[in-house]
Amino acid sequence: MSTVFIVSAPSGSGKSTLVSRLLAETPDLMFSVSYTTRKPRGSETDGQNYRFVSREDFEAMIARDEFLEWAQVFGNYYGTHRGILEEALAQGKDLVLDIDVQGARQLKLAVPEAVTVFILPPSKQILEQRLRARGEDRDEVIERRLKEAAEEIRNYGAYDYVLINRDREESAAVLSAIVCAERARRTRIEGDIKPILETFQV
Repeated sequence: MSTVFIVSAPSGSGKSTLVSRLLAETPDLMFSVSYTTRKPRGSETDGQNYRFVSREDFEAMIARDEFLEWAQVFGNYYGTHRGILEEALAQGKDLVLDIDVQGARQLKLAVPEAVTVFILPPSKQILEQRLRARGEDRDEVIERRLKEAAEEIRNYGAYDYVLINRDREESAAVLSAIVCAERARRTRIEGDIKPILETFQV
């Protein structure tokens, strides 16, 4: 059995950095590479950051019901392919998804046992500083992202965990601890403890 970890956050909250740390430092995790119709940014690589496809191809995949979830954000499609969950199960790994609030809501319906984590910026001011420091977006885009962030943050109560990203090292440690705790809980549920208890019987 694999656990699905859904991580959501407003753009600029440091989600991608924390997820990258989690994947690098925690064994037996697989990252779900989302499909998108947007263009690559900076050094993004197809198949590693996203699977970049045309709008026509994405809509054809929607018609074939190939996505566990999909959403349209800022005029671009994003989606999680059904095959990634089967791949994680086959490899005996837990699956990590970096998706927005819309996608998380859909995926939670498809996989009710999924564990959800919302990463929250310390304040609107700090989020704006981080967005501007990236140097990727025009002023009007940053304003739109801040407005979108206000809407997304209102959904934090629907998540199992809320992580306030004040300090990168501390936040990375907390995210790793969430995965470890959920794995320990799964061990109890799956009955792996019973064989151990049997060894103590007289």
